Amino acid sequence: MKKIIICLIIFLGLLVLLGGYFVKNKLESQKEVAEKLTPFTVVLDWTPNTNHTGMYVALAKGWYKEQGLDVKILPYASGTSPEVLVTNGKADVAVSSTESVVATAATGNPVVSIATIIQHNTSGFIARSDSGIKSPKDLDNKIDGDSNTPIETAILHAIITKDGGKGIFKHANLDVDSMQALANKKIDFFWAFEGWEVIQAKQQGIPVVYFSSLKYGIPDYYTPVLVTSPTEIKQKPEVLKKFMMATTQGYQYAIDHPKEAANLLITTTPKDTFPDTGFIIKSQEFLSTHYVDSGRQWGLQDTKVWHDYPQFMINAGAVLDKKDKAIKQINFASLYTNEFLP
Repeated sequence: MKKIIICLIIFLGLLVLLGGYFVKNKLESQKEVAEKLTPFTVVLDWTPNTNHTGMYVALAKGWYKEQGLDVKILPYASGTSPEVLVTNGKADVAVSSTESVVATAATGNPVVSIATIIQHNTSGFIARSDSGIKSPKDLDNKIDGDSNTPIETAILHAIITKDGGKGIFKHANLDVDSMQALANKKIDFFWAFEGWEVIQAKQQGIPVVYFSSLKYGIPDYYTPVLVTSPTEIKQKPEVLKKFMMATTQGYQYAIDHPKEAANLLITTTPKDTFPDTGFIIKSQEFLSTHYVDSGRQWGLQDTKVWHDYPQFMINAGAVLDKKDKAIKQINFASLYTNEFLP
């Protein structure tokens, strides 16, 4: 009996030693893998939302690590332009917009779009239907809750006049967000995204009508887009290809599995980012059908789109150089590239 006890003690001791050995090897192996990963930083254009789902899916699924990348997604910081962080080398990629890509090119500090997140523009103007607004011409003399930028004013004027109005409207200086101002009837309308604010308004029971800019003569454009710097393109082309490979996987998964992708977005972002998870699922269900046209590769950008809308911006006098003078022309081809898509 004594011999059996001694043997058991020896056996248990060996198990402990072997367990410690394997744990140590596993930790060392994980450390080696982490050390081999290439750091890569993405900065958002706003708080996390369903525009960003594909990247959070790729992060949660480990697809960036499979490409040898240690991807960090940085939150949007008020007062700090994502485009500036990219051009200053503080981030590898940023979520941006066509307007920002064109603006940075005009001021001589360009970023380059490497993919469109959504195939077509899903923005327009959302208005309170109980304020007598039934079509864009009814926006005349109403109160807009936006920032009164030259391009927004040009778009709004074009939409109203296309519908037979005069294109005359007022602006409000808000101390709350536009949706809250609309709910409180401080404004009559504002520029919104169909997959976010329009769904939000309906969920809150606000009586609204939505006017898509595409239906009233505004050229289609990409928003949001993923951008990087010319320096990054020159110095890290293979790294960008790896990032886009995993990111494409993420967005394709979101296209194929909207609810699962929404849940990954919710669980991968900081706790309490989304108080209303039901809203996120509805938003994701909308965007998953808009990320890309059927039979087309996600992220692919067309020459016509990168010509027509920037030209509309230029014609409206909404593109300024670093001396705040309106430019007359721009190199459209330099604004985007598809070379990093898989």
